Amino acid sequence: MEQELEMPVDTDIAKGLTETEAAQRLEQYGPNAIETQKKESLFLLFIRQFKSLIVAILALAAVVSFSFGDWLEGFAIIGVLLINAITGFILEWQAMRSMDALKELDVTMARVIRDANVKEIPSEKVTIGDVIWLEAGDIVPADAHVVEANQLQSDESALTGESLPVEKKPGEPDENAPLAEQIHRLFKGTAVVNGNGKAIVTDIGAKTELGKISQMVESATQTSTPLEKKLESLTQKLIWITAVLAVLYFVFGLLQGKDLLTLLKTSIALAIAAIPEGLAIVATISLAYGMLRLAKKNVIIKRLSCVETLGSANVVFSDKTGTLTLNQIQVNTICLPEGTLEVRVNTEDKKQALVSGDGELVKNTSYQKLAELSVLCNNAHITPDTTTGDPLEIALLQWIYLQQIHAENLTQKNRRINEIAFSSETRIMATIHQNEAGYLVAVKGAVEEVLSRCNNSLDAEQEISLDEVGKKKWVDMSEQLAAKGLRSIAFAFRQTSTLPADDVLLQDLTWVAMIGFLDPPRLEVVPSLKSCHDAGIRVIMVTGDHPSTAQHIGETIGLTDASVKPMTGRDIPDLKQLNDEDKKRLLDTRIFARVNPGQKLDLISLYQEQGDIVGMTGDGINDAPALKKADIGIAMGLRGTQVARETADMVLKDDSFVSVVAAIAQGRIIFGNIRKFIMYLVSCNLSEIFVVTASGFLSLGLPLTPLQILFLNVVTDVFPALALGIGKGDSSVMRHPPRDPKSPILSKPHWMAVIIYALLMTGSVMFAAFYSAEVLGINAADDNNIVFYSLSLAQLFHVFNLASGNSGLFRNEITKNRYVWLAIIVCMGILALTYYVPVLRDALTIQNLHPIEWIVVLAASLTPLVLIQVLKRLRVVW
Repeated sequence: MEQELEMPVDTDIAKGLTETEAAQRLEQYGPNAIETQKKESLFLLFIRQFKSLIVAILALAAVVSFSFGDWLEGFAIIGVLLINAITGFILEWQAMRSMDALKELDVTMARVIRDANVKEIPSEKVTIGDVIWLEAGDIVPADAHVVEANQLQSDESALTGESLPVEKKPGEPDENAPLAEQIHRLFKGTAVVNGNGKAIVTDIGAKTELGKISQMVESATQTSTPLEKKLESLTQKLIWITAVLAVLYFVFGLLQGKDLLTLLKTSIALAIAAIPEGLAIVATISLAYGMLRLAKKNVIIKRLSCVETLGSANVVFSDKTGTLTLNQIQVNTICLPEGTLEVRVNTEDKKQALVSGDGELVKNTSYQKLAELSVLCNNAHITPDTTTGDPLEIALLQWIYLQQIHAENLTQKNRRINEIAFSSETRIMATIHQNEAGYLVAVKGAVEEVLSRCNNSLDAEQEISLDEVGKKKWVDMSEQLAAKGLRSIAFAFRQTSTLPADDVLLQDLTWVAMIGFLDPPRLEVVPSLKSCHDAGIRVIMVTGDHPSTAQHIGETIGLTDASVKPMTGRDIPDLKQLNDEDKKRLLDTRIFARVNPGQKLDLISLYQEQGDIVGMTGDGINDAPALKKADIGIAMGLRGTQVARETADMVLKDDSFVSVVAAIAQGRIIFGNIRKFIMYLVSCNLSEIFVVTASGFLSLGLPLTPLQILFLNVVTDVFPALALGIGKGDSSVMRHPPRDPKSPILSKPHWMAVIIYALLMTGSVMFAAFYSAEVLGINAADDNNIVFYSLSLAQLFHVFNLASGNSGLFRNEITKNRYVWLAIIVCMGILALTYYVPVLRDALTIQNLHPIEWIVVLAASLTPLVLIQVLKRLRVVW
């Protein structure tokens, strides 16, 4: 309730700031934002590219070259250093830009009163003096002074450590009191968990209590995601394996009496060849591009680790309202004691039409009372252009306004003085009003809950007793509406001359009517559910609605059939005392109705104990624990509370289940892309290692110079790998079962394929070198060039081997990837420069090749591609 208080800032509580005043204060005080970590400058980002093991090894190679007087090779290695740094800088900068773009899509909104209207604005635009309106589920956008409170409670545990909700009241704030005792203030970042109220903003951004704490932290600590840890582990293994090979090669070469400088530089080059340059950066780019694609499909990913988990999900608990239905709630059926009216909206002139039933009923007292209660027991706001509030309450106001009933007259005659907010426990909402006759208690809620508090019914023009038989009639009617897919809400009231005590306020009510709301099912969900079935994903509806309503929607969209009945919350057994039969019954159920938040948690735990990866959709503040417990928490962006959106791993901008399936598919594609570019990089690097070490152990000439190996890594590896990482992926990903999240990036079959790929490229190139030297009588310099160009082209063509094994030879996700063709064109162009530009020719010791030598190069580079395609068709390799 409003009180006459000394306001800390000059603001009209009823009208709020004007837009002009708000703009002036926003310019004066700045945006309501907290800079938790300073952005790294582009200069520091570039310098950081030199802080790596790869750079240290390259620098050592350059020093060795300079010390032995090989100036050309030394400067060439420094050039490679710069190319590596520039490439890494560009890729990481692009990744940072992509992540910034994603953050801009996930904007937190706040409701403020400006020019006497309630408006939703980005929380960054909230300024000092703004009057904010808060309800259960909202995140407080700024520090504020409470001026009106209806059972208002906030969760300040993140700020003060107090685990219990704190009741907030209007009053003079004592800023010297501990934060936990400041009941007249609200703090930025805390969550409203009950009731509603108004508050005037006193501090924003860095001046808030949360901002002061944030300033004490110099930088945010970022933990590695599971994928990053797996990539780091993979790189470490490759480094150690190749380090051993390099040492063996060096020792073996010394025993053979080979040149020390060549041995040293080749050993260093071998170590470099083992490290897949840009592995983490390409992975980040792949994740960022995938997340941007999802953003275009109405899915905002808030945590990178969520992308990894998405591809493993095999169970999805989905809410009904707005996710499996359109969330276009309309008043459909009005059930009065005297009869029933069917309601439709005429889309031509936007006038409400009563298309069936006795039209005279609208003149009855019960109909007029229902209209009055629909306006009074309502927190929604609608204007000709905008609507804010709960969709069901918005539907009630739309029905009222289209009937040309003047809501303003009703609210003026019945001044609201208090409210009992809706909760999942009581399942009712009540508002208390003062009028000429005394006090009016307006109530709406679940049919069973409202009926249990009613002793009378408003029949025609008078109140009559409502006995158990009469209550049973209304329950049966609710069942009939639910069987048609309608959601029933009951309305009742109590008029008294004096205000009843709180403990009896909601007793001795008079029943008025029941309204059936229609929320049509999303027909586009049908193919998405089939896609989930094909992908080995079980979809389970979990709703607080009536079981018959849930059953009707489930049958309509193909989730279940008439033979499979829903399980209600009261039928769910205690999970701590489950026997095998109960567990099987729970795991076989596809629709759970009348489920409370605690039971959602239990269901998630049950499936997780079976080893399932569980996704859970939610929108309310009571869904937050379940969203946090699930492996993938999915919040609704349109109707979800801020608390739900903050807790979740991903947010659906359209609230549709179709977007959930799109996210799972994209998660699988992203992980598939990462696996492909890793297989490509590792197999290419292994082929270089095998070529050099095989030549050394077989006492053959040096097939590749250290600089040539470095060139191969920089040119033929990075660009095709990047193209694989940002491809649109395999369209058949949703026709395969989910992967095990505990499995490594490369399983044994993948490692087997990688080794076979590398051996085939090595064998083909080595045979070309042997054939050129022994049969064609080509000199050692030309032989070196044949190996260099054969391996370069073989690695480029090898990118086509990374297509899925069940895809077509010429029509697959690789050949359709335009970035792959662009990468090949760029790499071909660079290889041409090495042959024709004198500086590059000298640095890489390139000689002119005869036509017959180019034929050998072409044959050697295409042979691995042909052989691997044959093995893939025979299912020998992945």
